[in-house]
Amino acid sequence: MATKDIFIGRQPILDRSQQLYAYELLFRSGNKHNSATIEDNLGATASVINHAFAELGVEQALGPYKGFINCDESLLLSDMLEILPTDKIVLEILESVQVTPQIIERCTELKARGFKLALDDFIHFEDKWKPLLELIEIVKVDLLPLSQEQLGTVTSQLKRWPLTLLAEKVDSREQAAYCLRLGYNLFQGYYFAKPVIITGKKLGHSQLALVRLLGLVMEDAETPALEGVFKQEPGLTMNLMRLTNSVASGVRTKVTSLRHAITVLGRRQLQRWLQLLLYTNPAGGDQVASPLLQLAASRGRFLELLAGKLKPGVHEFEDHAFMTGIMSLMPTLMGAPLEEILKGIQLAGDVQEALEKQTGQLGIMLQLTEALEMSDGERCFDLTGQLPGADATLVNSCLTQALSWASNIGRENT
Repeated sequence: MATKDIFIGRQPILDRSQQLYAYELLFRSGNKHNSATIEDNLGATASVINHAFAELGVEQALGPYKGFINCDESLLLSDMLEILPTDKIVLEILESVQVTPQIIERCTELKARGFKLALDDFIHFEDKWKPLLELIEIVKVDLLPLSQEQLGTVTSQLKRWPLTLLAEKVDSREQAAYCLRLGYNLFQGYYFAKPVIITGKKLGHSQLALVRLLGLVMEDAETPALEGVFKQEPGLTMNLMRLTNSVASGVRTKVTSLRHAITVLGRRQLQRWLQLLLYTNPAGGDQVASPLLQLAASRGRFLELLAGKLKPGVHEFEDHAFMTGIMSLMPTLMGAPLEEILKGIQLAGDVQEALEKQTGQLGIMLQLTEALEMSDGERCFDLTGQLPGADATLVNSCLTQALSWASNIGRENT
C-alpha cells in the first residue's frame, strides 16, 4: 500500500470537563478492507508515520494536544518509534499484542524514554494483562460490547491499579454521563457532535445577534451598523477581541477596539471570525465551546484550503467552502433545526445545497471531511475520486494545515 493511498484520520479525546485532551491519529487505507492493511505491514506503517510527522507536520498540527498512535507488536518492537516526540505521543498497544517478557521489557524501556503507554480495546480482565497494567498509564475500555453491568465489573477490576480510564466508542451523552459517574477521566467518540434538536426552539438573543451580524457582513453593510449590533452584546465584543488576537488570526498588532478589529481584519476575515464566534460562550469570558469550536474551525479551514487547491484563485468558492464547514455544525451547537438557524441569513445556493442535501461539489467536500473525522478510509477514497484534481496526499496536506490552524484558535499572543 503506497503512502499516497493512506488517509490520515483523527478522533477527539475529551477530558471530564468535555474539553479536548488529545486526538487519536489513525492511518486508513482506501482499500475495501479500510482498517488499514498497513497495521500488518511494518514498512508501510513506518512510511506513513514518517510522512505524517516529517512532511505533513502532524506534530505541529496537534497544537497543545497529545496524539495517540496504534502500535502492533512489530511497530512496538521497532526502532522507528524513536523518530516520534515523546512529550506529544501516547503509544496505544493494540489488544492483539501478546504480553511476552520481550514486550514487557520493551514497554519498560519506552516508558523510561518518556512515552506514555495506553492499552487499547480493553473488554474483560485476564491475568495475562497484569504485567502490562503495572506499566501503562491509560486503559481504553471499549463500550460497544459491554452491558452496564459488565462495564461496572471491568471498571472495578481496573481500579486496583493507578490508571487513567478512557471510555471509547461513546455514542451518546448518556453513556458519557454514566462513565463519568464510574470514574472515567477521558472519553472518545463523536457523541458531543450529535445534535439534540428541540422542536420549536428559538435562538437566544446573542445567537440571533450573531446571525444578524453575519447577514450584515455578507451584505457588505457599513461599519457603524456592525458596531451598533455588537454594542448591544458586550460579551460578544469581548470574545471577538480574544479571537482576533489569537495566534491563528494572522493579525500582527494587538486589536484594541471593535472598530479596530473591523478595520484591521477586513470583511472577509471578519466574516470568518463571526462564524467562529458562534462557537464561543456568548456571555464572554474564557470558556470556549471546545471541542465543537475545534471541530467547526478545522472543518471550515479544511474545506477552504481544499477549495483553494481545486479552484485556485476563486476566492468566492473558498469563502463558500469555509461557510459550509462552519455552518454544518450549527444545529449541534444551537440545538435548533438548520432552517431555523438560516432564517436570518442569506446563503449562496451551493452552500445551502451542501448543508441541506450534501450534494454538489461542496456537498461532496463536506461528506469528505465527515469521513475523515470517522476515519472511514474507503469512503474517503471514493469521495476524493469525485473531486477532480484531488488525491490522498492533497487531502492529508489540507487536513494537517487545517488542524494546526484550528488548534491555535483562542490561544492569545503573549
